[in-house]
Amino acid sequence: VSDLRPRALPGSFDVSRSMFDLRSPPHRFMKRYDSFSSVPSSTSSRKDSQGSNRSLDTITLSGDERDFGRLNVKLCYVSSVEQIWITVLHCKDLSWPSSCGENPHIYVKGILTLPKPVHFKSSAKEGCNDVEFMETFVFAIKLQSLQAVRLVFKIQTQTPRKKTIGECSLALRELSSEESSHWLDISPPSK
Repeated sequence: VSDLRPRALPGSFDVSRSMFDLRSPPHRFMKRYDSFSSVPSSTSSRKDSQGSNRSLDTITLSGDERDFGRLNVKLCYVSSVEQIWITVLHCKDLSWPSSCGENPHIYVKGILTLPKPVHFKSSAKEGCNDVEFMETFVFAIKLQSLQAVRLVFKIQTQTPRKKTIGECSLALRELSSEESSHWLDISPPSK
């Protein structure tokens, strides 16, 4: 193997000292900036009212911009018996309006949007940021019928009164016999 690097002669310009060489001293003084602003990234974290450091992008926003959490589900289609298996695992970082109370009972209602919709719902659990359901629902439906529909999930409160606090959906075009896991972003309920 021959060395293709040019030999530096005394007094000649050394290419390795260019601005692209991370070993050169000028980089010690460079600052990294956030992609959203010209604020140095070292200042992109602030102390919240409890005194803990939180990144700016994790601060909860109000109104429609607020993060409603995520729903984790697993899907599988068993072609030998023409069954869809839907497992509702859990809701993570879940939030709800204060009008629902501090710890409302929460459940997940699922709908397969077939011409004659198929409805199912999980058992109700006491509301908290991470609610575990771990429930599986099995329906005998032909694969061709399922691939043209969506699976809609509504996160609802049972107490003090029934109310949809968020929803998410998933297209079933790519159902297969291999179990697939999905994290769905929960959005505000549609009007």
